[in-house]
Amino acid sequence: MPGGRLTQQERQQIALGLADDLAYAEIARRLDRPTSTVTREVMRNGGPSAYRADLAHRATEHRTHRRRQAAPRDPGTPPQAHGRDAEAVRAYEEVFTTIFMQSGLSRMTARVLVCLYTTDAGSLTAAELVQRLQVSPASVSKAVAFLESQGLIRRERDERRRERYLVDDDVMYQSTMASARATAHLADTARQGVAVLGPGTPAAGRLENIARFTDFISESIARAADQAREVLHGKPGTPSDTPAEPS
Repeated sequence: MPGGRLTQQERQQIALGLADDLAYAEIARRLDRPTSTVTREVMRNGGPSAYRADLAHRATEHRTHRRRQAAPRDPGTPPQAHGRDAEAVRAYEEVFTTIFMQSGLSRMTARVLVCLYTTDAGSLTAAELVQRLQVSPASVSKAVAFLESQGLIRRERDERRRERYLVDDDVMYQSTMASARATAHLADTARQGVAVLGPGTPAAGRLENIARFTDFISESIARAADQAREVLHGKPGTPSDTPAEPS
């Protein structure tokens, strides 16, 4: 599998592939690159609709230059916990960030969430997030405010009265239930349109089908989350890893 950084010519081919509405996998095949490389490249440089090869290339060169400048300033960087490979961790965080961006999060918000998920403690202060991500406090504040509003993280004060942002076992469950409630709200709103547009009309029939579909999805999500909740509190490899079959 080819390695190394993307060249400017490869970035131009990516831009042409996007313009032709090709799938990431097809663009990657033509470049003889992993699909994840192309996906990550596009998502970190504006997404498929805003990707520009020249801008992406300059941005990469700028990031590389910044990393080289930063290295001498922090020669005492502690080793990764548990003997982890720092480069492998960084690459994984990039992939994880891209996945969250594909689900609709902004890059900064996705980076904050990934930072919390990949921290052994599962919690960080705003100052720690600023230091780890090398971004402004305002950027972190905006990201955590959004994540908290979506139920993806929660905050608490530690013994030093500092606010800490957490992704504990229950956050995933609560976030899933919030998604189920949002889907149920969509069903309710669609059903309201039936009366407005007139029962029996094509538009009303479409909305009624949407309402029935999203009702079923919402109930299924909530039921599955309740059944699987014990997985979040069990240790890997224990019987609780397998949710009970619905009765």
